[in-house]
Amino acid sequence: MKEEEYNLREILSLNIRIERRRKRMTQEALAELADISVKHVTKIENAQVTPSIYFVQRIAKALDVTIDELVTEYKKQKNS
Repeated sequence: MKEEEYNLREILSLNIRIERRRKRMTQEALAELADISVKHVTKIENAQVTPSIYFVQRIAKALDVTIDELVTEYKKQKNS
């Protein structure tokens, strides 16, 4: 895997986890809202897979954030 893909995967997984927890949402609830399996949400949050833009969009919508917010490296520095 290329380093760029790995870095994006790590940023995305961290930001999804942060937003999900900020909204006090379980992985199960996120999966249901995004119409994705819990197993796939878990793999995305653990940076085990690189999700398609289609899944990223569905997750962003379920979390009520933009795709840009999920792939921006400095999300973790925003106020909680």
